[in-house]
Amino acid sequence: MSIALRYAARSDVGLVRSNNQDSGYAGSHLLVVADGMGGHAGGDVASSVAIGRLARLDSETPASDIVATLEESVLDANQEILRRARDEPQLRGLGTTITAMLRAEGKFALAHIGDSRAYLLREEETIQVTKDHTFVQRLLDEGRLTEEEAERHPQRSVLMRVLGDVDADPELDLSLRPAHPGDRWMLCSDGLSGLVSLDTIDATLKAFEDPGECADELIQLALKGGGPDNITCLIADVVDLDDLPRGEEAPSTSPQIVGSAARTRHQPTAASGPAAKAAALTRDESDAPYQDEDFSEDEPPRRSPWPALVAVTLLVALLGGVLWAGYAWSQRQFFVGTDGTNVVLYQGLSQDLGPISLSEPVEVTDISLEDLPEVTRQQVERTISADDRESAEAIVERLDQAALADRPPEATDPAPSDGGGEPSDGGGTDGTGASDGGEDS
Repeated sequence: MSIALRYAARSDVGLVRSNNQDSGYAGSHLLVVADGMGGHAGGDVASSVAIGRLARLDSETPASDIVATLEESVLDANQEILRRARDEPQLRGLGTTITAMLRAEGKFALAHIGDSRAYLLREEETIQVTKDHTFVQRLLDEGRLTEEEAERHPQRSVLMRVLGDVDADPELDLSLRPAHPGDRWMLCSDGLSGLVSLDTIDATLKAFEDPGECADELIQLALKGGGPDNITCLIADVVDLDDLPRGEEAPSTSPQIVGSAARTRHQPTAASGPAAKAAALTRDESDAPYQDEDFSEDEPPRRSPWPALVAVTLLVALLGGVLWAGYAWSQRQFFVGTDGTNVVLYQGLSQDLGPISLSEPVEVTDISLEDLPEVTRQQVERTISADDRESAEAIVERLDQAALADRPPEATDPAPSDGGGEPSDGGGTDGTGASDGGEDS
């Protein structure tokens, strides 16, 4: 069996933005969507750098190495973005999402960070393969929001993971997946997935046989939904070359590059009607192609004002003036507290953000709060912070020792002693007994 891809890439500036900060790449071995953020030049640079780095992978790669190869290239792109932000102050804060698939033989490596998405249509069913790295998705995972509430949540665009200057240590979702003939993959930015439902995506993927026509239709559906963001869509069909009908040509292997990484980055929206005309009037006709040295135009970032307000709130509430490194950082913190009865080891921060708890119990110990000395009990009630899980467990161990030492002698012996007349046998296990022996002598 000889596997190939039949693919198409489309991108549209939308009806609100004045430039396209998305980038997309579709080739015979590589599919990538990158959604840039950080203002006019910042978003353009971040997504374009990512595409430029990853495009080198669009060739034959040993199937045993594709996950590691893809991960290494994405992290290399991150280092390049960080270097640009360090060397060019006007680029500080730039970043990009990445959803990338690398094919080798009959397998795909998938790397994902951010809120761009990958969907798979297989056997008449479309599923969302990737999970968004957003604040709202975390609330969904914890059961604090319903799907309906998440769709309307004002913080739905707040990213928890991203490549670039806003996340010094990016954590990628990596997986290896089979490439089944007949599968149809769709990669898109949130400008599409945020406006077009899964049911509509499913119906559209099934309705159009040609990948290009399918991608065009999905772009139009997002534009009809208002097109407030840039919209990028890649469609790729997995085909078995041995099963192609006689006379049908093999799929093209010429790459398709769209969005800010393409020469056509400034083309107007493909929408028609009053909304498209209004959008065209808001754009500067003298807008020149992006140049590395020209960052004079100060565009708003791709996110709405709500995420910035939320970020400031978290900054003040959680870290009190220290730069907010992200909600993910808070979940790497640990502290020891109580549930009112026992000592509990928690992961997260001891503070709450309004109705939102920033911690969760990871271990409820059998150490009773009543068994602790008064001073120690007060410390636990106020919570005791720890640098990491190991330090927190060490605190719990010390509290256990303190509880044992504070118990009456009869409380520390779990069962009556068979040798009641031989206290010296148990003296080594009870600090109180050892002290009494010293006074007798």
